[in-house]
Amino acid sequence: QVQLVESGGGLVQPGGSLRLTCAASGFTFVGFGSYAMSWYRQAPGKERELVAGISSIGTWTNYADSVKGRFTISRDNAKNTVYLQMNNLKPEDSAVYYCNAIRIVGGTKWDYWGQGTQVTVSS
Repeated sequence: QVQLVESGGGLVQPGGSLRLTCAASGFTFVGFGSYAMSWYRQAPGKERELVAGISSIGTWTNYADSVKGRFTISRDNAKNTVYLQMNNLKPEDSAVYYCNAIRIVGGTKWDYWGQGTQVTVSS
């Protein structure tokens, strides 16, 4: 069973930085490098939103407008890990951040989520 474990969250002051890590394991027939990876976040009372995504081999990335220029997603397929570097954090970035792995082949989708890591930006 595929497992995604996020880490690196915490309390940081506005303007500060954090690096989130998502460690993936449990892949059997198809490896980590076949999955697109994304970071989502959910603040209290709000819907879960896409923050950043990266293609299976890291050649393509996309970001929510609210984080462009401040956040960077990257991956290391040799370590089955995806990262989210967050700079110049703002109070509105406070949320639980979730890692997602997705693979779609024809009409079949494999979709996995981590348990989330809390990020709080406050002075």
